[in-house]
Amino acid sequence: MANKQITLPASQDRTVFYDVNSDFTGNRNVAGSSQEVVQYHTGTAIRIWYNDIPNGYETHWHSALEIIMPVDNWYEATVDGETYHIVPGDILFIPPGELHSLTSPETGNRFIYVMDISPLTRLHGFAAVQPLLSAPLHIRKNEYPAVYDEVMELLVQIRNVYFSKSDFMELTIFSLLLQLFVTLGKNHINNVEMLSGMRVYKQKEYMEKFRSVMDYIDTHYMEELNLEDIARSIGFSKYHFSRLFKQYTGYTFCAYICYRRIKVAEELLAQPDLSITEIALQAGFPSISTFNRVFKQQKNCTPSVYREKNNRYLNVSTPLPDSVNPSVSDC
Repeated sequence: MANKQITLPASQDRTVFYDVNSDFTGNRNVAGSSQEVVQYHTGTAIRIWYNDIPNGYETHWHSALEIIMPVDNWYEATVDGETYHIVPGDILFIPPGELHSLTSPETGNRFIYVMDISPLTRLHGFAAVQPLLSAPLHIRKNEYPAVYDEVMELLVQIRNVYFSKSDFMELTIFSLLLQLFVTLGKNHINNVEMLSGMRVYKQKEYMEKFRSVMDYIDTHYMEELNLEDIARSIGFSKYHFSRLFKQYTGYTFCAYICYRRIKVAEELLAQPDLSITEIALQAGFPSISTFNRVFKQQKNCTPSVYREKNNRYLNVSTPLPDSVNPSVSDC
């Protein structure tokens, strides 16, 4: 398929890009908590930006999924202290809620997708895909040979639909985005060692059980969750369930519960009217001491410092030109 690779657009195409984004000044505004107030395209939950600005952005976060696809020259994103150097042909997914900074070379351009995927996360079964969004996902052709072309094609289609201002634009884009998540999810399942040698019907049985567990965690993270009880509820031994869970998510059961609760806490910390104790309880931690300790293990600072640090960050914004795998023991 000829349009799998994005080529540097001609000048007249840039005019189209800016026309579609005529409701967007090019500024990425960050509130006092360093939360970026995402300026979606009017009436939608999507913004796709053809960015050729040589300025980066200091540390910030937002509730949207961000996808970066360099077209010409490199681009860098630093997330939780790890820097991802992306070049043309690479795709970087930055999960919602992740503190990150962006660094740009003096020349070059890239497409930046910012999308509110919260409606998708409420769909039945999406919790099984959630582990893929627990950390930045850097897709290179040589590392994802089975799905790279399809993922690239879907993202190009999404971009084309957006900039062509097609009928049912938002609906079409989210349907393509769902296909993308399904593609990544199936690829992930195929690479789970324990499932690879199973018959298809047995794989489906296991994955249906697993989806029910992930859905349950997603809706009951505030409660006490016991590994042995959950394993027994789907007919697995504690050992068998633990091994499969670690292979599928990359986390131990306990560490994933902590990860899920910390993600909730990160969002709550942006609400200045909530105390640290209230946030700990709402996120499902049994005590403020446990919350402080686990938060520091995962984010390298206490919740209070995290909140203060966010308040200090300033956004570097430039107008458009004319054109984790925690190791913790507390659940």
